[in-house]
Amino acid sequence: MGTSILTLGEIADHIDAQIAAGGRSAQQSANSAELAAIPMNGLGSLASAKAGQLSHLSSPTYKPLLSDCSATAIILRAEDLPECPGIGLVVERPYLAFAKASGLFVVPVSTPAGIHPTAVVHASAQIATTARIGAYTVIGADAVIEDDVTVHANVSVSDRVRLQRGVEVMSNVSIYADVDIGPRSSIHSGAVIGSPGFGFTPDQNGHLQTIAQLGGVSIGADVRVGAGTTIDRGAIDDTVIEDGVKMDDQVHIGHNCRVGAHSIICGCAGMAGSTVIGKHCVIAGGVGIGGKNPITLCDGVTISVMTTITQSIDKPGTYSSGVVASEHGLWLRNALRFGALSDLFKRVKALELREKTDVSSQNNN
Repeated sequence: MGTSILTLGEIADHIDAQIAAGGRSAQQSANSAELAAIPMNGLGSLASAKAGQLSHLSSPTYKPLLSDCSATAIILRAEDLPECPGIGLVVERPYLAFAKASGLFVVPVSTPAGIHPTAVVHASAQIATTARIGAYTVIGADAVIEDDVTVHANVSVSDRVRLQRGVEVMSNVSIYADVDIGPRSSIHSGAVIGSPGFGFTPDQNGHLQTIAQLGGVSIGADVRVGAGTTIDRGAIDDTVIEDGVKMDDQVHIGHNCRVGAHSIICGCAGMAGSTVIGKHCVIAGGVGIGGKNPITLCDGVTISVMTTITQSIDKPGTYSSGVVASEHGLWLRNALRFGALSDLFKRVKALELREKTDVSSQNNN
């Protein structure tokens, strides 16, 4: 496993942090230039970090681990600096700063510029000289592969696909025809982009007639598509994933869906065709979205884990459904009572009406 060697000053500049010796640091007497020159070789958690590594304190939950942390430097807030046993990188939002710092230590897979000899590329495809096309990849007719795109081994890129500048496609991805992927987006292994939407209608004999899926898929800039995710093409118009969307693994996006910018979709979530997700939404793991009519979620909606959404939501906030797990026998007894809830409601309403009638009668007397 490769490592990157950076100075503490380089990291501080990248995350806009102030370097300061912690209240319990042996280097309190060192000047800022000496601290900035310290080499850093990796990342570690508060519990496991070693000398030369960078850690972070982003939640009060982990503060008890701070005093025994062996990291050379710790990203934290100013109020936590007195308890820091090493050097502090002081910021207002430690977790965001750590996220930015983590990118400095990524060691990219080495894929040389150019087309691997085993790749099969259609004569009409346009491939930039700075693009990297891996082994056994297939590039279809009229595909456009722009500068700094990396396509790893065993990828299938079909006809009329456009991969814009800086896109990275990991191994064993299948990209169907008429897909456009925006700059710096990443598609992880096993993803299928642009497969036909699930569209059928019965004929007079009940046999299912396929509805041709003639649209494509349009993916914006800086999108992350997780491993094993499927995004169906549109029936007529494109399925659209806007800029900055992040998808976990095993997500399913139905045909003609639209996912708003900077929304998050967690693992194993799925949405029926023509669902519209607003901007800055969070769809937690295992969520299912679909109903009799297409569902629309406004901007700023959070759906909690394993929730089923069957109606549109037009007010920002957090929404949940489902039954919390309980002991099996108790759950069975309660499940049997679910069917009686309607009758129970009617009886309660009848009792309330009778009580109001009795009170009114007493008052009149």
